[in-house]
Amino acid sequence: MTPDLLLALDEGTTSARAIAFDLTGREMASHAVRIAQANPAPGWVEQDADELWSATRTAARAVLDEVGVARIAAIGLTNQRETIVFWDAATGAPLAPAIVWQDRRGSELCAGIVAAGDEPWVQARTGLVVDAYFSASKIAWALAHWPAVRAAADTGRLRLGTVDSWLLWKLTDGRAYATDATNASRTLLMDLDTCQWDADLCARFGVPPDALPRIVDSAGRLGTATALGGLPITGCAGDQQAALIGHGCLLPGQAEATYGTGAFLLAHAGDTPPVSRHRLLATVAARIGGHATYALEGAVFVAGDAVRWMRDMGWFAAHADLGALAASVPDSGGAVFVPALTGLGAPWWRADARGALTGLTTATRPAHVARACLDSVAQQTADLLDAYAADGLPVRELRIGGGMAAVDWLAQRLADVCALPVERPRGVESTALGAAMLAGVGAGVFADLGAAAGAMRVAERRFDAAPPGAGRTIERAAWQAAIARVLA
Repeated sequence: MTPDLLLALDEGTTSARAIAFDLTGREMASHAVRIAQANPAPGWVEQDADELWSATRTAARAVLDEVGVARIAAIGLTNQRETIVFWDAATGAPLAPAIVWQDRRGSELCAGIVAAGDEPWVQARTGLVVDAYFSASKIAWALAHWPAVRAAADTGRLRLGTVDSWLLWKLTDGRAYATDATNASRTLLMDLDTCQWDADLCARFGVPPDALPRIVDSAGRLGTATALGGLPITGCAGDQQAALIGHGCLLPGQAEATYGTGAFLLAHAGDTPPVSRHRLLATVAARIGGHATYALEGAVFVAGDAVRWMRDMGWFAAHADLGALAASVPDSGGAVFVPALTGLGAPWWRADARGALTGLTTATRPAHVARACLDSVAQQTADLLDAYAADGLPVRELRIGGGMAAVDWLAQRLADVCALPVERPRGVESTALGAAMLAGVGAGVFADLGAAAGAMRVAERRFDAAPPGAGRTIERAAWQAAIARVLA
């Protein structure tokens, strides 16, 4: 049998998903497994590294059981970025919990680097601001506070990496210890120009360079998945870069936004690392054949997580209920929700910011709060688009994906608030699709990403913006006033 499918393994913050795509981008089989989070202290977010692996393996095997191993040409891997895993080189066992990207325990170290005046130097090398969001301060904290991690480092047994490294290690029974350039670019330890670990950055954060994985291309032979029938692993990228590829954003100025736990907006920036004057992030879009392309990124820490928080508060039962509730009122009645539950990301980068619900009156009802919750997603996206334009990279059309993008009301709201057309592809699993496209290129199924996008990406619906009016101006002003209160 000639292999005619590509298997994407998408390990996210709240679930691990496996999807088999045919070569036209249709989902042929899919399986997801939920993943738990722990919050042992305020601002701390941890996960069980063994659970990340077992959930991924379970999802993958369920799909392979359905379609058959023989039909799979290659595996593409995509993952939650910045989350860091620590394990023992000899046993392959985790040494500590995985520290999740949302975790803020490295804030004190980052504040010290900023206070010392070193942030411009770090940003020039990495394209990133100095923030606990990225992996370096998480690693430094673990080395200082977890004896097992420190002891492994001192004896040369420590292996550490973002989730792609951990899964590659487990999939290949320890034969592959690598990370792709997109994930490495999110650690604050990689030189953005050379796509190599930087000894000075490692020294500044106290990270032993010999514990870090090898940096490799995003497409090519990365290893053999002995745990999954010996299939070749030929694609790998962090989730947001995979989404950029899955949306077919391969030229400068083309942009995508993924709405999941957080919200992330990337615009392709070409072959040269971009420089932001408005605290956006320069990052690797992909590296293929040793050649890197770049993107400019804005990160919102809380999007879908705000919906989950409101659900946990008992205000509604499911995402669909929230959309219907929000659509039941013409506006938020003056209520504004700033979902800074784990700080504010771009363009403010304020770890100390906390959430706020303002503008409440005796007339405020749950529907108004639901509307304010979804409006906050659109307003934060508009803030990022304003920063992109100020940096000389205006976005003229936004392609969206992620779980929240399936809500038509929110997609239309994004178009109206951001005053630009919004396009949603067939299906909303663009992250997994991008991983499959990379695998196809790495396996030689497609000549390049342009060919892969032409074959596999299909637009489903376009949402055009309503004509601009006074209402948008008033809503933007109310949002900006609420942001100012939170920042103060």
